[in-house]
Amino acid sequence: MATIILGSQWGGRGMYANTLLVRICVCHNAGHSIVANGVSLDFHLLPSGLVNPSCMNLIGSGVVFHVPTFFKELEMLESKGLKDVHQRILVSDRCQVNLDLHATVDGLEETELGERKIGTTGRGIGPAYSTKAARSGIRIHEIFDQTTFERKLRKLANGYKVRFGDLLKYDVEDEIRRFQDYRPKLAEYCVDAVHLVQNFQKNDGKILVEGANALMLDIDYGTYPCKGVFTGLAIHPKKVDQIIGVVKAYTTRVGEGIFKTEDTGEIGEKLQSIGREWGVSTGRKRRCGWLDLVVLKYSADVNHYTSLNLSKLDVLDTFPIIKVAIAYKDPETGDVLENFPADLGILERCEVIYQELEGWQQPTTQAKTFEDLPKNARAYVKLIEDHCGVPVTWIGTGPRREDMITRPGQGAY
Repeated sequence: MATIILGSQWGGRGMYANTLLVRICVCHNAGHSIVANGVSLDFHLLPSGLVNPSCMNLIGSGVVFHVPTFFKELEMLESKGLKDVHQRILVSDRCQVNLDLHATVDGLEETELGERKIGTTGRGIGPAYSTKAARSGIRIHEIFDQTTFERKLRKLANGYKVRFGDLLKYDVEDEIRRFQDYRPKLAEYCVDAVHLVQNFQKNDGKILVEGANALMLDIDYGTYPCKGVFTGLAIHPKKVDQIIGVVKAYTTRVGEGIFKTEDTGEIGEKLQSIGREWGVSTGRKRRCGWLDLVVLKYSADVNHYTSLNLSKLDVLDTFPIIKVAIAYKDPETGDVLENFPADLGILERCEVIYQELEGWQQPTTQAKTFEDLPKNARAYVKLIEDHCGVPVTWIGTGPRREDMITRPGQGAY
């Protein structure tokens, strides 16, 4: 059976390990840190299941795959003491290749957008997915056909040259030369992921699916500008037993875009400082604000979570008052919106309706059970459950893997 773990806001996802852990979306712009055995490990492109020596890992077909980052990240993890990482990672031969050409184009497209820029990491993720959708991109299996690879790469580069002219500072021959070195090294990792996953499920193997980015960055359901469990992995839909949404106890976002509960003053700075909120991939400070239950309920409605993993509750330990967004109000019409609107014009002008709660103002990190938490902390968790209709089964109270409360028997509402 498969367990699926997805970020329920703009970022953040699971940090677990199992028999087969599969990364399903995006590329090396996603980043998160895991503290394992006292060592801090940074993950970008690679699945976090590599922390478990008994876990096999797969990068699924929905990922856009940056070859230099793949090898660099493996070397970094190995240098920090993770064993046999090269033997425990596989890559779908259907992944799209994220080229350095895409990164160059990413910067030019952000410049074109001007004040409406997305605030990307500049690593070419958007352009890589664009060429995938246009059927002009390169898949990993095509790397091993040198003639096809070079023809398609030159065609892509020529197309961008027509569009951007002399603004495009890119040497196609240099990228072709570098892939001559990658080609023989990469071959041992590439597999037919559809066949692998199907065989694993036929033999009742346990699969954990890790989403790299969260719902609110999805191009269909997010604030726009990445997901695909069933399309990207060919997971059998009847062999999924859990869908876990990972949610911070507050809200963060990197880059541009609407963020209704963002606090640019003292509260936001305090959340940022205590929560160590800066991007693992870029080093950019994350924008911070109160938990937005409109976003979380919307995310639960789309992804049908069977349970939630509430992380970083301890970051709120010292706040005397905690606010939670429970609805929006359109000042032009007076309408109260309890659902997340598709029209970003409406969303932008909306005011936030908050519910205030008393903080608990005592440490939660030493709590081992739900009952060990302060009364007001338990009330905060219950508010989340009641509003979203999804049980909170795991509660993170610190940076270590051991700082996790598990509430057994928490079934669906």
